[in-house]
Amino acid sequence: MTPPVAPDAARGPGLPVVLLPVGTDDDALDACLAALDASLPAGSRVWLADDAQAGPRGVAIIERWLHRTPLMADYSRRQRALGEVAHIDQLLAACGGADVAVLAPDAIPAPGWLSQLAACFARDASIATATPWCNAGETAAWPRCGEVAPVPGDLERVARASASLAPCHPELPSAVAHAVAIRGSARQRAGGLDASSFGSWYAALVDLSLRLSGLGWRNVLCETAFVARGSEGVPADGDLDALAARWPGWHARLAEFLMHDPLHARRAELSEACARVLPALPQRELLA
Repeated sequence: MTPPVAPDAARGPGLPVVLLPVGTDDDALDACLAALDASLPAGSRVWLADDAQAGPRGVAIIERWLHRTPLMADYSRRQRALGEVAHIDQLLAACGGADVAVLAPDAIPAPGWLSQLAACFARDASIATATPWCNAGETAAWPRCGEVAPVPGDLERVARASASLAPCHPELPSAVAHAVAIRGSARQRAGGLDASSFGSWYAALVDLSLRLSGLGWRNVLCETAFVARGSEGVPADGDLDALAARWPGWHARLAEFLMHDPLHARRAELSEACARVLPALPQRELLA
């Protein structure tokens, strides 16, 4: 499968390729595409990949967006569903050694998110996955670890507050599925996703993260970026049992992290930064 938007294309800034697996929620899709236009530099590479999920209204939303977006975007659609994990594995394989950022179908990226993830990779060559903050991001959740909060009303303000934090990039137990940047060279070393064992991207990403960690790579929080979403990701039936069988210490490690929250101070720093950052001025473009 050749990516419609070639990872080595001459056009576009040097940022990861954005992969958006299309879901069935048309309103979430519309909001995500609008957020991509608002949050990415013109010419950024975006691949909308539809595993036979979008209905007629969703396809119409995509077609309208493709005609007006300033991004370097393309859309592929399978005639028959392959399955979430196998589909994303196919997309990643098609991107070869390129760095990619995979979004959840209901993600709402805040301004600057992709540039911050790219900067995270540039700071430390041992980072294999970088996960931004999220209102529904489990270990990367803000304002409270492991809790689902409403989508922030002023995402631009939260983005500016996040960008003001000192980038330490602390370790996470694994990457989280709301949004994750994956270093292409690391993914190639770890191999593909295990579509035969896992039914959800949620669990397959945990498995990939743990394999990367075993090879010496790091799975970190990119605390200078924020991507919201409408709900928290969930595993498919049987996925938690499969993770426990392959990684016997995983559930205890995750529970320990959620109970003791080693990133409590970082979450508090973001809350304090949000309180300091002024709301965006209305019609700021007319005042520039």
